[in-house]
Amino acid sequence: MESPFRANILKGKVALVTGGGSGIGFEISVQLGKHGASVAIMGRRKHVLDSAVDVLRSHGIPAIGLEGDVRKEDDAARTVESTFKHFGRLDILVNAAAGNFLVPAQDLSPNGFRTVIDIDSIGTFIMCHEALKYLKKGGLGKDPSTGGTIINITATLHYRATWYQIHASAAKAAIDSITRSLALEWGEDHGILVNGIAPGAIEDTAGVSKLAPEEVLSKIKKKPLYTFGEKWDIAMAALYLASDAGKFVNGTVLVVDGGQWLSTPRLLSKEAVRQLSRRQETRSRVAPTGLPKSKL
Repeated sequence: MESPFRANILKGKVALVTGGGSGIGFEISVQLGKHGASVAIMGRRKHVLDSAVDVLRSHGIPAIGLEGDVRKEDDAARTVESTFKHFGRLDILVNAAAGNFLVPAQDLSPNGFRTVIDIDSIGTFIMCHEALKYLKKGGLGKDPSTGGTIINITATLHYRATWYQIHASAAKAAIDSITRSLALEWGEDHGILVNGIAPGAIEDTAGVSKLAPEEVLSKIKKKPLYTFGEKWDIAMAALYLASDAGKFVNGTVLVVDGGQWLSTPRLLSKEAVRQLSRRQETRSRVAPTGLPKSKL
C-alpha cells in the first residue's frame, strides 16, 4: 500500500529500532528508512539481523544491525553508542522488542513472569535511559532547541482482562506507565516526545502465530470488528509520531486495532432490541415499576 506521507519526511533523521529484525519492528524500520531516516536495528539473533539489514539496504536505506539484548545494560549502552558513532546522531528510538506466550496464570512460573517483564518493561526503560544523552535537546549530536522521539510498542491486553496473558498484560501496563512518566519528565526537561502504539492482531507476526492458533482464529474471525491489521498500519502510526505531524503529541498511546478492544459479545440482535423496547415501553405505561407504595 502506498504511504500517505512524503518520501523525505524524516530526511536526515537517525532511528534505532529494538526488535527491528522481524515482524512489526522490521516494518517500522523499513518505513522509517523509506521516508528518509537512517536505521539501526537491534536484536539477539545475528542471522535475523543480517537478513533484515540486507533487505533494508536493497531499498537504498542506510542501515546497520547491532546484536544485543535489551535486558542487559551493557548491550543497550553499546548499541546506542554504536548507532551514534556510525551515523553521528540519534533522533528516534523505537522500543519494539517483546516476549510473550499463552499460559494459564496457575501454570506460569515466577521466572516466566519475570522474563516477559524483563524484556518488555525493564528493557524499554533501559533503552530509554541509555538513549537519553543522545535524544535530549542539546545532547550529543542534537540541536540545543529540539529533542528526539521515543515510541514504545505496547498492547491493549490490560485495558480489560485477557485470558492467559497475566505476564504480558502486566508488562504492557508498565510500559504505558513508563511512557506517560517519561513524557512528563523528559518532555519538560529535555524536549523529548514519548508516546506508545498499541497494535491489535496483526497478520504475519509472531504475536498472532503464538497467541492465536488456527483453532482460535477460526472462532475470532467471525467477530465483526475482529479483522486483522497489517504491519504497515503500525508503521504508518510510527511515522506519524516520529514526524513533524506528531510534534504536539506527547504522553499518549495510539491504539491501532480497528476497534478490536472495544468489541464485546452482542447479546441481542438489533431487531430483538427494537421489539423488546416496544414491549417494555407498553408495559411501563400500563404498570409502571419503581413507584413508591404507601403502607397506610
